[in-house]
Amino acid sequence: MIKLENLTKIYSLGILGRGGIVAVDRVSFEIGNGEIVSLVGESGSGKTTIGKLILRLMKPTHGKIYFMGEEVSRYKPLDYYKGVQGVFQDPFSSFNPVYKVDRVFENVNRYLLDLPKSEFWGKVEESLKSVGLNPKDVFGKYPHQMSGGQLQRVLIARALVIGAKFLVADEIISMLDASTRVDVLNILGELRDNMGLGILFITHDLSLGYYISDSTVIMYRGSVVEMGDTEKVFKNPIHPYTKMLLESVPTLDKRWKPSEEIFRVESGERFFTKGCKYYSRCPFRRKECLSFDGKLRKVEKNHWVACILTGGD
Repeated sequence: MIKLENLTKIYSLGILGRGGIVAVDRVSFEIGNGEIVSLVGESGSGKTTIGKLILRLMKPTHGKIYFMGEEVSRYKPLDYYKGVQGVFQDPFSSFNPVYKVDRVFENVNRYLLDLPKSEFWGKVEESLKSVGLNPKDVFGKYPHQMSGGQLQRVLIARALVIGAKFLVADEIISMLDASTRVDVLNILGELRDNMGLGILFITHDLSLGYYISDSTVIMYRGSVVEMGDTEKVFKNPIHPYTKMLLESVPTLDKRWKPSEEIFRVESGERFFTKGCKYYSRCPFRRKECLSFDGKLRKVEKNHWVACILTGGD
């Protein structure tokens, strides 16, 4: 459904734009029909930038994005947004506080669908029910009269009314309480199973990614360092960065004690522009890592790692 091919985004710096920050560096992966892919990494790893590129909120510097086999730049904006929609971290910022919530649906019909009112509002009611909301509790309300969880569900329902086939969910539950988070995650799972919706689930929370996703992509400083089936990435992590992330997650059954081997960081840490980007933080680094091409290597079926020490293909 969605395919990224050597996707790169460089933000220019300075008046003449001679310098630049590489936010996304040659990223390639695919998301199929009815598949949830978690994009995981620490802040600044390029996760949200990838989401914005897919949503055409910015243009890539290099590389291509395909939707349903067609390069996205060939779609007219309105046609593209009928198939691809996004839900963002702060639900309150997605609504104009002086208008009732109904307006987000009215705009959908005005600019994208142009259906008869009775038919359109019937679709809206069905979509609201499919995300666990009672239409009577939504219509006529202002955003401040609803909870964050309710507003996120309204935004998901809006995407369903449009008929979207793919959803970019960017940290959509990070501002919600624990009980509401599970409800929203379960809704995403039901939409995947019942409607074949493809979802890019952007998160920094490993446990949530493991709970909901079919595949996982781990990013570090704009590059993919490990990706594959979620079970394989979590149960058999290979890249030192993935291991470090998993070691960072506290558990209830044992006292947390960080591994000195995984967490060792040299004083005066430097960012390297050539070779492995994780070189300065990696406890297993070797001299040849500085000449690593950064390409993913297959270590087992549906499991790839960007590390010269893996011995993969």
